[in-house]
Amino acid sequence: MPKTTESLAEFYKQKFNVTEERLVMNVGHFDVFRIEDWINKGSSTPTYIRRDFYKIMLFEGENVFHYSDRSIAVSGKTLLFFNPKVPYTSDPLRPQTKGYFCVFKDDLFQDSLRIDLNGLPVFSAGAQPVFPLNDKVYLIVKTAFEKMFSEIDSEYIYKHELIKNYVSELIYTAMKLQPMNATFQHPDASSRIAAVFSELLERQFPIVNTTHRFELRSPNAVAEQLSVHVNYLNRAIKKTTGRTTTDLIAERLITEAKALLRHTNWNISEISYVLGFEDQAQFNNFFKKNTGLNPSSFR
Repeated sequence: MPKTTESLAEFYKQKFNVTEERLVMNVGHFDVFRIEDWINKGSSTPTYIRRDFYKIMLFEGENVFHYSDRSIAVSGKTLLFFNPKVPYTSDPLRPQTKGYFCVFKDDLFQDSLRIDLNGLPVFSAGAQPVFPLNDKVYLIVKTAFEKMFSEIDSEYIYKHELIKNYVSELIYTAMKLQPMNATFQHPDASSRIAAVFSELLERQFPIVNTTHRFELRSPNAVAEQLSVHVNYLNRAIKKTTGRTTTDLIAERLITEAKALLRHTNWNISEISYVLGFEDQAQFNNFFKKNTGLNPSSFR
């Protein structure tokens, strides 16, 4: 069975021949690279797969990036975010492409009380974390990456504190470009319930092996987990999102089903099981109802 997740150590060794010593040396599992170096080393297009690390990229050029079941064309100067929840790849990079990218693990911010990567909008599973940059913001982003380069191989004892600040600057600069206040503000009980529901749902994914099963396929199951009455849950979700609890669960299941069909060789029966369906026929009917195709045709 092909791998479903690439680790940061594997990324280092396969893509840049970076030694384990370099990986260990970089406290917080952080590193930064130039895209030109990636191209010059003859690196191929990355596999359509999840990674167990985060990536932030300043991309200069034209290309198409593929996030889960979406494809997003970019042109010019663009800031992009990638996270462990969503599989991704891109079309082959052109020789004239340039820019930077950094990679890091959660523990880069393990001592930071203010930053929870999983709680940030730019790293949420449903976000479209692609930000076209004007010249003013481009200069801010490029300068942050250049500062990372100046520090990563330095002997300065506090270099990782500086690097952490530069990464934070990239994150908050992007959030300023696309305000997402609704993600953090919960003015009433319904909004709070909807936020907790969304967090609980996302916590079930990604599904990484055939023994990992999604169990919250119904509003009743979710309500039980949240210790609220199902009618209260449904009203809160409808009031906040304008949609039903069942629709939101189905939408998230379809997104995961597409990802599993695309980048694993699990058979349809295995995918049916991990998504919580009683049998393959039930999954086939669900998938066709929501996409117009049966799973085999989609694959």
